[in-house]
Amino acid sequence: MKLWGGRFTKETNQLVHNFNASISFDQKFYHQDIEGSMAHVKMLAKQGILTEEDRDAIVNGLMGIRKDLENGTLLITAEHEDIHSFVEAVLTERIGEAGKRLHTGRSRNDQVALDMKLYTRDEIDELSGLVKGLLTELLKVMEEHIDTYMPGFTHLQKAQPITLAHHIGAYFEMFDRDFSRLSDIRKRMNYCPLGSGALAGTTYPLDREYTAELLGFDGPTLNSMDSVADRDYLIELLSALSTIAMHLSRFCEEIIIWNTNEYRFVEIDDSYSTGSSIMPQKKNPDIAELIRGKAGRVYGALVSILTTMKGIPLAYNKDMQEDKELTFDAIDTVKGCLALFTGMISSMSFRKDVMEASAKNGFTNATDAADYLVNHGVPFRDAHGIVGQLVLFCIEKGIALDDMTLEEYKAISPVFEQDIYDAISLKTCVEKRMTIGAPGQEAMKKVIEIYKKKLEA
Repeated sequence: MKLWGGRFTKETNQLVHNFNASISFDQKFYHQDIEGSMAHVKMLAKQGILTEEDRDAIVNGLMGIRKDLENGTLLITAEHEDIHSFVEAVLTERIGEAGKRLHTGRSRNDQVALDMKLYTRDEIDELSGLVKGLLTELLKVMEEHIDTYMPGFTHLQKAQPITLAHHIGAYFEMFDRDFSRLSDIRKRMNYCPLGSGALAGTTYPLDREYTAELLGFDGPTLNSMDSVADRDYLIELLSALSTIAMHLSRFCEEIIIWNTNEYRFVEIDDSYSTGSSIMPQKKNPDIAELIRGKAGRVYGALVSILTTMKGIPLAYNKDMQEDKELTFDAIDTVKGCLALFTGMISSMSFRKDVMEASAKNGFTNATDAADYLVNHGVPFRDAHGIVGQLVLFCIEKGIALDDMTLEEYKAISPVFEQDIYDAISLKTCVEKRMTIGAPGQEAMKKVIEIYKKKLEA
């Protein structure tokens, strides 16, 4: 069944039909299509455009179709152009003439705009739940490792000592912003396009506010042309998904590095690792690598829809059908990545001893040694040079700053005294950084409490 055809004298070429049809992918939102149709006919009956008898027949018929699709007794078939024509054809077959009145006062343009919004809104809710689940796991790691010392890096070079809680907290901030972005998109898109018709509204006395209320929108859209031509919310969503994918990729990159024999900071659980077909000793971080790789796929969806939309005049054009497959794929990809990454993090073990040894052996306390000299009256530029000499001495002897004798310190600068060892201990280096946002334990405890309240809210 087609929802058009009266002015045509020839059947559509089969290749044209196949190229034009969207049912192979838009069947994904059959639930939203039926939900929107039920709200539409309830509004039509309220306005006296349909009888209550027609309303009840249509609503009951649609509920039966939804039930049969969900339990598998009804299958969506390819001879229909799209999910809208499929539902209407089955409805008319089941309830007769009343089914033909379902489409009164609407167009496929505002119908598909509604379906895509309903689907996207539902998916944003699921994505937000997955991001919150990841934030919850990250917070657990932070609470457990508030005193796990490790090197902080710049340029992938060891820089200053921090804690694992502080490092993980940086990713908490990233994913918290992702959660906020999803919430913003949901709020901004939550206006109902149904009733906009093809582009210019309709002569029927629709109550668009009532339809919007039934479907959980904040109100109706205010311009019928924009209503059917708008895909900004999808571009925003794909941008947010690309950012989530980028954050996951960055984190995976670090886990991959930390998992190497050279670092050994983490041990990825066997259930999230794979082996080699030829090298029996291998335990590969394939899940982390795959998540890292999926980012490009999500970016591709964003670039694709931006390119599609950039040259489209108002109002609806068939090009816009290209929004669905790539959006569906990007959503499913990011949902899968979030679920897998959360599972990998929750089962991963962290090598506290190796992390602490790495911080000690990487001269991450060199800045604090310079600060020690400054606090004893040495100008910073001179202190910087003196500590550079200390580091060179340690490199030549293969030791850490902590391993130098006081005599060796004094040979380079007589300012050093016994208290230098306390000043450059990892505990001191970390704990004296007490400003909010720093890795000191008291500062981290305050931040963790803030995060807890965010998650509770």
